[in-house]
Amino acid sequence: MEKDTKVVNIIKSRVEKAEYGTLFFNNSFPEFDDEYVGKILANLANYGTLIHLSRGVYLKAKTTEFGIVYPPMEEIAKAIAKRDCAQILPTGATALNALGLSTQVPMNIIYLTSGSARVIPVGNRTITFRRATPKNFEIEDRTRSLIVQALKAIGEANLTEEELAYIQQIILKNAPEGNVKKDMAAMPSWIRKIFKTTLKEHNYDLAGT
Repeated sequence: MEKDTKVVNIIKSRVEKAEYGTLFFNNSFPEFDDEYVGKILANLANYGTLIHLSRGVYLKAKTTEFGIVYPPMEEIAKAIAKRDCAQILPTGATALNALGLSTQVPMNIIYLTSGSARVIPVGNRTITFRRATPKNFEIEDRTRSLIVQALKAIGEANLTEEELAYIQQIILKNAPEGNVKKDMAAMPSWIRKIFKTTLKEHNYDLAGT
């Protein structure tokens, strides 16, 4: 009993000292049993010290007169992905916003993941993780991955000249980063063609592609 009280006090103290916006998981305290930690975190949520977002996911959030202050959705998504040892990639409207192709911040953000599919409620918004095949994560450079996801969201037939010109600027600016040839090999053919045409028009060496 004394040992249990000690563990509870240790976890409670760490939670209280943590900054607002910190996420806690059942495995956030590796020196203790995950299941037992989960019960303690659940109790802290019942007392209002933490907010229970989803199974095994808790948040220390600041409450103001205007309501609960949540950290950026992207930070929450990254923390969950790190906990799950999973890769994530913004897709759809989330990718469009991340690239600046849309100024509208999606209420509900969507990520492709190499981990488990799940939906995390965050206040009146949600983070959706959609299980994706490994091929979606073969592009190593993050910006090029975002471009691919954004173009998929727009669709080849719906791509405007203005959108194409904007994407071409990003392609050229990012061209020196990483292995562009290797990344292009993992792209859908119509998107690879956009990269190839853009880079060749600006004398970027794409020999062998």
